[in-house]
Amino acid sequence: MVFRVYVEKKPGFDVAAQQLANELRTILGIEALKNVRLVNRYDVEDISEELFAQATPTVFSEPQVDNVYADLPDFGSDTVFAVEYLPGQFDQRADSASECIQLISQGERPTVRSAKVYALEGELSEADVEAIKHYVINPVEAREASLDVKTTLKTQVPVPGKVEVIDGFRSMSDAELEQFIEDRGLAMDLADLQFCREHFTEEQRDPTITEIKVIDTYWSDHCRHTTFGTQLDEVSIDDATVKAAFDKYLEMRHELGRDAKPVCLMDMGTIGAKWLKKNGILKNLDESEEINACTVKVKVDVNGHDEDWLFLFKNETHNHPTEIEPFGGAATCIGGCIRDPLSGRSYVYQAMRVTGAADPTVPVSETLEGKLPQRKLVTTAAAGYSSYGNQIGLATGQVNEIYHPGYVAKRMEVGAVVAATPADHVRRETPAPGDKVILLGGRTGRDGIGGATGASKAHNVESLELDGAEVQKGNAPVERKLQRLFRRGDACRLIKRCNDFGAGGVSVAVGELADGLYVDLNKVSKKYEGLDGTELAISESQERMAVDVAAEDVDEFLGYAKEENLEAEVIATVTEDPRMTMVWNGDTIVDLSREFLASNGAPKHQVVHVEAQHGYTTPWKTGTLAERMHTMLTDLNVASNKGLSERFDSTIGAGTVLMP
Repeated sequence: MVFRVYVEKKPGFDVAAQQLANELRTILGIEALKNVRLVNRYDVEDISEELFAQATPTVFSEPQVDNVYADLPDFGSDTVFAVEYLPGQFDQRADSASECIQLISQGERPTVRSAKVYALEGELSEADVEAIKHYVINPVEAREASLDVKTTLKTQVPVPGKVEVIDGFRSMSDAELEQFIEDRGLAMDLADLQFCREHFTEEQRDPTITEIKVIDTYWSDHCRHTTFGTQLDEVSIDDATVKAAFDKYLEMRHELGRDAKPVCLMDMGTIGAKWLKKNGILKNLDESEEINACTVKVKVDVNGHDEDWLFLFKNETHNHPTEIEPFGGAATCIGGCIRDPLSGRSYVYQAMRVTGAADPTVPVSETLEGKLPQRKLVTTAAAGYSSYGNQIGLATGQVNEIYHPGYVAKRMEVGAVVAATPADHVRRETPAPGDKVILLGGRTGRDGIGGATGASKAHNVESLELDGAEVQKGNAPVERKLQRLFRRGDACRLIKRCNDFGAGGVSVAVGELADGLYVDLNKVSKKYEGLDGTELAISESQERMAVDVAAEDVDEFLGYAKEENLEAEVIATVTEDPRMTMVWNGDTIVDLSREFLASNGAPKHQVVHVEAQHGYTTPWKTGTLAERMHTMLTDLNVASNKGLSERFDSTIGAGTVLMP
């Protein structure tokens, strides 16, 4: 039986509803709208009537501020519709409610679904209602829901069949390969796929679709920084300042004996550190084979005694995910920042956020086709980043958003964090044959499939619908549990090497740990049934770690994970043969050599012309002091920042570095 309850904030506490009503009137220009009511709807199955009654005032509502209804409230002549998450998208509201009910019952976890009911008061035309629905429903993550009562929350899950083998792949012409890229939604280009064709011709077999998707993920710009590794054959620069910097880079290359190395953005980005190291200035850099955050060795005064610590820092851009799904994209921006230092067994204690957007005060009618309105982007992204950071317990001090027409086409979403850990917590060893790889943390779902490749593709208007599953859904409470585990020296000292599941899922997170791996995809924990081997291999997720430990240490590590209420399962074994093998339902669906994977595909070349740049000047340079002060304080880039920074908790913990 399915129980349903409706929960609405009492008048005076309905801040979200009143804020939305104001946005719809001012940004959408729907002046006929008189009022908006927002009601959260919960459906619960696999629960007794008594437990449901107990959960209603404790889990689903707060009696002091909420009105609770057993049936849909009488909205009179108001226009009413409901919105729910798409199947496969993570719903934190429903998941948290389910977990809370289990805490009360101490029994099995029930199934919970949530939806949001909108009631619009006013003489609204059909065009007005459609405009409002278009504004509040992001098709990447949500859809309009039925108002009918459900008889069951269980859904028919198709049983996945065998993984497809791409018959005839080795004999495909270049034109057929180009069509294959388009049909399968791949991020790689023709040269990469030609390289694959040559490889599988040498192996005398056709690849599975899983192998193609894994290669596509491994070689994506997101995972292998293809753009930064592209060889720049010719560089012409108009701007004198940029030209001087480029000439300085060439001098440093020559001094370091790197003239034979290709000129590329990655070389430019790392040349400074190489020069500092060669000249004995960069003395404390911690270098290892692990691919984690930049790490520096430091001495820390702990209760009057100097101790060896590691200081880590990391930044992350999530421009594309935030553009198509602002809440999840921004939440996974800070999540991505946290993941790398966390996989380095450190505690992240400070963050900052720098973003760029176009003017969010312009009418929605001026939104570029295929884009979300700027107002929707900036407010929802701020909510996503702050929600995740605040739940984790991460002090976020520096928060700044830049408004400029250059961000109309693609927003900028940048997060950065600093972290630290005692040096004796970190053990770095090369994984040995027989070691076990443990998947630690959250379960796998379809959210996050294609995130790495999606961020590497050129996008068009249809991307919103086709790439809806790409953006990972953050689950901050699970990340918090990972943080607790990784602060424990007894657990961390068992870890030889660790990697996060941020980009590429199992294929990259596990695949980067060792040259030889045997992965059992049936051991990967799932959010729901129906996932096939390909989905299990490439689905990204925020709150998962791949941990390499010696076989004799597995039971001890699993015990520590259980103490922190974290799911953990051995999913892979390190092998001597330098190949990554993945098995699902008894079939080998991936069998790729390490040498081929590590090649990063076909070399890329580019010719670059850097045009002269026109510097930004502040608009309050002239006029009287009063006029200049008024111009400055009413400028969007200044006026917005106080309210924005107040969404972020800057006071968590005792070690805040920067206050707003």
